[in-house]
Amino acid sequence: MRQILPPQWTTKLRNFFLDLDARIDSTLFSSGRGLRELYERYSTFMDNFYVGRWKRWVFIEPLSEAATMGLGGMVVLLALAIPAFRETADDDWLKKSDLAVTFLDRYGNPIGSRGIKHNDSIPLEDFPDVLIKATLATEDRRFYDHFGIDIAGTARALVTNAQAGGVRQGGSSITQQLAKNLFLNNERTIERKIKEAFLAIWLEHRLSKNEILKLYLDRAYMGGGTFGVDGAAHFYFNKSARDVNLAEAAMLAGLFKAPTKYAPHINLPAARARANVVLDNLVDAGFMTEGQVFGARRNPAVAVDRRDENSPNYYLDWAFDEMRRLVDTFPKSYTERVFVVRTAIDMNVQRAAEEAVENQLRQFGRDYHATQAATVVSDLDGGVRAMVGGRDYGASQFNRATDAYRQPGSSFKPYVYTTALLNGFTPNSKIVDGPVCIGNWCPQNYGHSYSGSVTLTQAITRSINVVPVKLSIALGGKEGPKAGRAKIVEVARRFGLKAPLPDTPSLPIGSDEVTVVEHAVAYATFPNRGRSVTPHAVLEVRTGAGDLVWRWDRDGPQPRQAIPASVAADMAGMMSHVVSEGTARRAALDGIPTAGKTGTTNAYRDAWFVGYTGNFTCAVWYGNDDYSPTNRMTGGSLPAQTWHDIMVAAHQGVEVREIPGVGMGQKLPKEPATQANAAANAAPKILETKPGPPPVLTKRGADILVRVEKMLDDAARTLGKTSSNAPAKSDKPSSSALAFPENYVTAAGDQAAAPTPRKN
Repeated sequence: MRQILPPQWTTKLRNFFLDLDARIDSTLFSSGRGLRELYERYSTFMDNFYVGRWKRWVFIEPLSEAATMGLGGMVVLLALAIPAFRETADDDWLKKSDLAVTFLDRYGNPIGSRGIKHNDSIPLEDFPDVLIKATLATEDRRFYDHFGIDIAGTARALVTNAQAGGVRQGGSSITQQLAKNLFLNNERTIERKIKEAFLAIWLEHRLSKNEILKLYLDRAYMGGGTFGVDGAAHFYFNKSARDVNLAEAAMLAGLFKAPTKYAPHINLPAARARANVVLDNLVDAGFMTEGQVFGARRNPAVAVDRRDENSPNYYLDWAFDEMRRLVDTFPKSYTERVFVVRTAIDMNVQRAAEEAVENQLRQFGRDYHATQAATVVSDLDGGVRAMVGGRDYGASQFNRATDAYRQPGSSFKPYVYTTALLNGFTPNSKIVDGPVCIGNWCPQNYGHSYSGSVTLTQAITRSINVVPVKLSIALGGKEGPKAGRAKIVEVARRFGLKAPLPDTPSLPIGSDEVTVVEHAVAYATFPNRGRSVTPHAVLEVRTGAGDLVWRWDRDGPQPRQAIPASVAADMAGMMSHVVSEGTARRAALDGIPTAGKTGTTNAYRDAWFVGYTGNFTCAVWYGNDDYSPTNRMTGGSLPAQTWHDIMVAAHQGVEVREIPGVGMGQKLPKEPATQANAAANAAPKILETKPGPPPVLTKRGADILVRVEKMLDDAARTLGKTSSNAPAKSDKPSSSALAFPENYVTAAGDQAAAPTPRKN
């Protein structure tokens, strides 16, 4: 048989793969042998450095661990540094805080200033030597020696504070304090301190020591609304920082630590005591001798008396914050940093508001155990005419009108009734005031009694708790109460409330917290024919040269139609009954249409009255910063009376406008001029019965009361009556906790006790 030979191309392909396999095997063998030889040479070489026994544990292992930990520390430091360096992302960081604003009232009169005007006209070398030394001796003695963080100073401060059992000495360097002033805030957190440290090192890299010191002297807050030592010297001593003497320099240097506490126009003895500490520091640091500072001790600085200057500081702080946000909206190419701003404030109304708050607290604050108050007066465009953020700005700069969130109580109910009117209810719609529960929460009325079938107007006038809760259930329909409360929140948002307003069953009766300024301006929607407006202070912005930059009526947000005008009119009609015949009769104005709503919260912690006329809206809050209960204060007492006093002043010389749905108001009835009621009219209107400590009964008196109570109970059983048939009285505490039944445990785990029933 003839043999068949394979094709020539298959032979070549087979030979190619055999050759490739041989080459791969040879390469792998040669590489392995080379690597073994290389490893043997490396091992032989490293054997020359082998350290054994005690030398290894003393030197090699610690160095190895240090290298490992150092590498890990570098990674951690990098992670911590990234958030700090993000603060410097703005290329204009050096000018970002360089905003200086002069504020005018609505009529063009100067009322104050805020911000930092970088004053290059005074170079560092022109500052008095005693001022520089006093600053360094008190704030950072090793300023020119450290790299931004004074390790030795920080350790010394830690030891001193630990021995004293509290904060007695600060450890931050001047560079760290400047970093905080330029980029951060005053919150006391570890995160802020870490950022502060990294930013201090960054500043030391970017700026010279003298530049850092100059910025610190120009940018630090010095109290009295002033920034920088030159501004403080003008404010406290009516002179330039160039001309201050040693005693004045010591007083200025003492302000860096706590400008509010040691401001001489607020507490001159404390300022002088602090100046003495600065003089001690000068001697301890070796900058001066005891003989050189002796004259300053004997003749302390005398500050200008500014106690009579009544600057609206709470308002100016709020207006400056608004201005800073506004400047951020200007084009990036706009470099102007000095402005003149005309605000909406009316100083006559502002003074009336301050006097009304102070008068009420001075007369009745102790009796009611109320220490703080806040109020906001706004026109119907949202321009804030007056703002009181607390009783004493010098004692506390915390603005309770803008930054404090407090439960509004029954003053929140108008948003609930508005939602009901938007969903088919009318002011005459009837709701049964009877027991209702949402889960295990059952709201209760004043005196644990019910009124049966009532109209919405009657319910808001009496401030019944059950009705708003039932409305929230009805508004939710088949979807449940949660959907109804969502509708209420959505309407409140339309009015302008930006507070969180978390969903809770007690939301309809005012358990969620709001701010005074938002609450006040939100009520302007009612007299504004349903248009909601934005609270604002700034009316007009001009440059220092007088050029118009921004104007509210042209560039600001326009009013929004939040609810139909007919609904706003219906609500105004309902709320007018609260003033004329309900819980806020003390707020009634003679011949001026008035409407509003009182509010009182659990354990009398918050008392409100929020009301409006055809010209203005105003909210008044009383309470305590620590949330401690007041002595049975209700929204119809001090808040309503304060509101009345403020609004009487606000309407002086103003053409009174009607409230749609209410009309032009009417004259209040006057009692016959008898000698008895003349004396009553001369007495304060605020309290029918002055509160005080409960009387102490003798044992015999207590026994008599027990017998009388037993006789009344027997008579009631005989007649077949029950306490549920008693007529409902006027407004009562309307916060969530009042409506909690006994033994109800809140989400926080606190048991809510029902307070004693009372009138509002």
